[in-house]
Parts: sequence; C-alpha cells; structure tokens
Amino acid sequence: MKMAQTRALICLLTGHVDHGKSQIIETISKRKIIAKEAGRITQKISAVKTDIKDISSLMGGLLSNFKSKIKIPGFLFIDSPGHAAFTNLRKRGGSLADIAILVVDANEGILEQTKEAVEILKQYKTPFIIALNKIDLISGWRSNKEKGILDNINSQGENVRNKLDIKLYEVVGKVHELGFNAERFDRVSDYTKQVAIVPISAKTGEGLQELLFVLIGLAQKYLEKELQVELSRGGKGVILEVREDKGLGTVLDVVLYDGKIRVNDDIIIGGLEEPIVSKVRNMFEMRKPVDKVEAAANVTLIAPNLENVYSGMPLMVAEKRADIEKIKKEIQEQVEEVLIESSNEGIIAKADSLGSLEALIGLLKESNIPIKRAGIGEINKKDVAEAESQKDELNRVIVGFNVKNVKEEVSVITSDVIYEIIEKLEKWREGRKREEETKKLKKLLRPCKIYVIPNFVFRQSNPAVVGVEVLGGTLKSNMHLMNGNGKRVADVKSIQDEGKNLDEAGKGKQVAISLPGVIVGRQIVEGQVLLSDINEPEFKKLKEMKSFLNSDEIGLLKEIAELKRKDNPLWGV
Repeated sequence: MKMAQTRALICLLTGHVDHGKSQIIETISKRKIIAKEAGRITQKISAVKTDIKDISSLMGGLLSNFKSKIKIPGFLFIDSPGHAAFTNLRKRGGSLADIAILVVDANEGILEQTKEAVEILKQYKTPFIIALNKIDLISGWRSNKEKGILDNINSQGENVRNKLDIKLYEVVGKVHELGFNAERFDRVSDYTKQVAIVPISAKTGEGLQELLFVLIGLAQKYLEKELQVELSRGGKGVILEVREDKGLGTVLDVVLYDGKIRVNDDIIIGGLEEPIVSKVRNMFEMRKPVDKVEAAANVTLIAPNLENVYSGMPLMVAEKRADIEKIKKEIQEQVEEVLIESSNEGIIAKADSLGSLEALIGLLKESNIPIKRAGIGEINKKDVAEAESQKDELNRVIVGFNVKNVKEEVSVITSDVIYEIIEKLEKWREGRKREEETKKLKKLLRPCKIYVIPNFVFRQSNPAVVGVEVLGGTLKSNMHLMNGNGKRVADVKSIQDEGKNLDEAGKGKQVAISLPGVIVGRQIVEGQVLLSDINEPEFKKLKEMKSFLNSDEIGLLKEIAELKRKDNPLWGV
C-alpha cells in the first residue's frame, strides 16, 4: 500500500518588477539568483528549494517551541518575472502554487503589475500574504537584525512608526479596492478572511523570520490536505520553461508537484495537436545531475522530441508502458479544457503558454467578449483569415498575450501585461461600435428645428424658396417638415448656401431651402418655427442610438414626441 507523505510547500513570489521578489529568495536560501539576470531583473521564472532545517536555522528562536509540530519538509520558492508570466504556474483544477507572497515595495505601494498579480491570484483562488518590502529605506529607519520585526518597529522613533503605518494602510486601502481585507500580521483576527501583511527588508533580513512563520502556520493549518502526495508513484508536473541550452539542446524546466521522476522514465507532455511521448535521458536539480527527484521540486529534463513543447503544459510520468495511452487521454483533456475551438462568432485569442492562455480566456469571459478560437503560439495566417471572416465587425480582431505583434489588415492587439490587452480591446470595441453606429446614424434623418427668417422669401411658390436658420439638430435635403401642431407642411427638396448646394446644414447655419408644392403665406409663414417630421420607426431607431446624439437632438426628439402624442398617446413608446 502506497503511503501519503507531506511534500514541500510550493510558494510563488509575485508582484511588480523590482519590488524585491528575487532578493527575498536569495536571503532565505543563501543562493544567488539575481546576479545572473540581465539588469538584475528576473527575465525568466526560476525556482529554489530550501530545506526546513535551513529555514529553522534562519528563524532562530521563533520556531523553537514548534519544531516538533512542523510537518512540511521545506519550501519550493518560485520567483516569477514582474509581468504575468507566472500564469504558467497552472495545473488542472487551479494554481500550481499552494500559496503566494505578493511583494510590495513599501515606498511605491500597489502599482499596475501588483493589481494584475492580485487579479490572477483571485482568478486561480490562490491564497496569499503580502510582504511589505524595503522598510529599511523608510527615512529614519534604524535596522536591527537581532530583534523580531515587532520589537524592531516599536524601537523606532514615533515619526518612523507613523510613516510605516501610513504606508501599510495605503496598501490595506488599495487591496480592499481589489476585493480583499488586509491587516498587519499580528493584528489579523481571522486568516481565512484577512490577508496578512508582514513588514520586511529582504536586504537586511528584517521580518523574514515572521514572514516564514506565517507561511508555515498557514500551510500547517489550512493546506495539509493539499500537501499530501504519494512520492512512490509516477510524478506529475508543469513545464515552467522550454529553453535552448548551448551544450544540451532543448531542455525543460519542470515543477514536479506530485510523485517522483527518474532517468529513463517515460513521460507524456501536453501538445497542441496530440500529447508528446518522450523518455528522460538526463536530469538536473540545482544544476547537479541526479537519477531521481521527488515532489515538490524544480528539475531540468533532457529528453528527445521536445521541439513542439510549450510552457505551462502538463507533464506526467508513466510507471508502466501500458499506462501511456490512458495518460495521453488524461493529458489531452487537461489541454483541451483550456484551448477553445467554437463554431460561434468571436475573437481570436493567442498566448505563449497554456497557463497564460487560461488567464487571458478567464478575463475575456469576465468582460463578456465571445471567443471563436483560443490557442498557443505566435499569430499566424490561419488566425488572420479566421478573424477577417467574422461577420460581426467587433469580432474582427486578434488578441495576443506575450506573443509578437504582426502587421495585418485585421486589427491585432498584443501586450505582455494581460490587463492592458483587455483595456485596449474594450477601447477598440467601443471605437468600432461608435463607427458602426455613426454609419447607421448617417442613414437616418436626424431631428431638426428651423426658423423661417422674415423678409427672406426668395420665391413664394413653385417651388417656394425661403431663408431659414437652423435652431437645432441637422437640416437635410429630402426631410419632411411639420408645424407646431404636428401637421406635415413641406418637404425640403434642396439646400443652398451662397449659391452652393449642400446635403445638410447644422445648428446656427442660415441657408436657403426650396419647398415644392408650398405657398408662403398658406402652408408656411415668415417667422414660423418648423420641426422635422420623423416617422415612428425612425424615432425608435434614433431613441435606441440616443448615446450617439447630442443634447440638442435629444431635446428635439422629446419635443417631436410630445407633438405626435397629442393625437396618439402611445406614439414612439
């Protein structure tokens, strides 16, 4: 009988770029990961495993009363770039991470990428705590590594304590706007309802003991079931990154969250068309060659047939060759529950990884934007052709997350910030709606009000030609006119301004109009105000498009309706 064991806690660090995520991992693990990155900013996801013994020595006396009760063997810290590439960290049923640390620079507060991180944590239902970092940069702060963070805060001057409180409660306010209640960790009354904020300095190490203490406490109390795995069975993992190594070729960085993986194991990886079957040739953990790795761990795999593997794809180990077909089916189900191929109208969505695509789809659905097809990889000719073929103008667009933009006839919206895509798309759709409504509006006769100017009768009849001033709306040729009693009195045949023919004239314009079948002094008189005689179907269409009319035109519609309703109280209703 296989026995369940407690695996290491998978802890994701996320937040705005350069707020100190990598520095936290470095200080806790005593391993360098920042220096290797260009510009000291994390360009790719990396993972560092830290044993509970090392954690205990870092925490000193804080854990002394609880050592015997600690069940988790350690942490797998995953450091993600500041943008939303951490959406790769997805497994079936939700987030790959058990818990997350949202890192916030105390001096900069919640920024756009921080908000994005919170929204995706919310979408994946990932529990998180907040590390309020860089408190050592608060003006007047006196660092003391020997004291616990609360004693340290209490030993600061009143001015410094007030500054910290202001910064902390600014974060509390912003997090509340995003749908979460937050409080300083020692003031939290219910960890299931409040997000704990731990003030820290990743640089000096202040507050890291308390940060780890809160993580361990939450893991032991609320995540014990999730951490139970059978380490003797075939492993399950997620492709963190696919990369080219000069000496090794295509290699996979994998987070193993269940079971074990060994050299020569058969592995099945999710693919776009069908699952990819391969065999582990070599493995590295923390850059050292290994024969076996148990969850939770970050392992680098070398195997054949990796050309069509994408980040975020699920990976499973087949303990027996007879299991391969069954696993292939299970893996493909996981992939297909994210990829979309619909017969209905909708937009085309592309992303660089399975997890990224899932996050993008979730936000598009939240915004009620229909999806025709959602896939992984760069935008291609098939995507363009499919977008162009959509009947609805609002669906003739491709959105891409972490993929290259392409110059095509069809509209393409790309970004490496997922919420920017949604904002740009909504703005684009609003613009297209306005364009479409404007086209429809041009075909309709708009409401109009004119004044027949006294002493400007150029011809009394056959046809009558009079000077008028447009008091409101838009005067157009072929428009019907009615008097103040709601009776139709004339049709505008043509409009002229200083001898030039016009199709229309706007408010404030003085023009001459010709009116066939009208005698001035009978049907119309000088000094009279006339309104456009709109029929009921036109009125209803204009009412539907009210948001595209100006206040003058809306007022005129009301005036016209009032006249019409004298004879028919339900006219235009």
